[in-house]
Amino acid sequence: MDLGLKGKTAVVSGSTAGIGFAIAAALAAEGAKVVVNGRTEARVTAALEKIHKHVKNADLRGIAADLGTLQGVQAFLKQAPETDIVVNNLGIFETKPFLEIPDSDWLRLFEVNVLSGVRLSRHYLPGMLRKNWGRVIFISSESAQHIPAEMIHYGMTKTAQVAVARGIAESVAGTGVTVNSILAGPTASEGAVNFVEGLAKQQGISTAEFEKQFFSTVRPTSLLKRFQTPEEVAAVVAFVASTQAVSINGSAVRAEGGVVRSIF
Repeated sequence: MDLGLKGKTAVVSGSTAGIGFAIAAALAAEGAKVVVNGRTEARVTAALEKIHKHVKNADLRGIAADLGTLQGVQAFLKQAPETDIVVNNLGIFETKPFLEIPDSDWLRLFEVNVLSGVRLSRHYLPGMLRKNWGRVIFISSESAQHIPAEMIHYGMTKTAQVAVARGIAESVAGTGVTVNSILAGPTASEGAVNFVEGLAKQQGISTAEFEKQFFSTVRPTSLLKRFQTPEEVAAVVAFVASTQAVSINGSAVRAEGGVVRSIF
């Protein structure tokens, strides 16, 4: 299927590793002009080189900026003032008991996970509306519905992303711009892999055994029974970004391996 992305410009925040990197690579493979973003020049350069190895004719541009801050977003937008597609992927997480989460952690996760996407979307949306075509996508999580007790502040930000995406979609109803969130499931991204390896080492078990235990006890409703690959999530994002997905709008698209049991 031709996704109709040739010649489209796509900005993917936090795209030097994990899901963001896979999304950037998938969009580049479909012929989109992709802006890759990370906090350092070294990370961005390495990501560009890696994508070029897999997508020979990739049309890429790299911009180093910390989009988790207002100053970083402003600097980024000066270099990438317009786009057809914005994928708000940037996100951080940490595990911490609720009673030990200070205000500073709540505010930090909200600014990085939510406000980064709000700021980018607010800037790019007018240009999309002028062209009457655009895609705004927030990379959320099954944690938006199944708030994890071990990281409630993270779950809160994922729920907020779903709400923001739906609200923006309502505000541009009847236009050629669609706005959606993607509910990814537990994914073997760079941060998650490092986290899992660390816990497995602490428990003196293999990562494979830890994964088995995780889906038996922590995410028992998963139908996939394993961590998703970033590429599996990216394939869904590429379709939602496509010209073929016009009927998907204002949706929280579930790509979480069946963790969420609700059929609605």
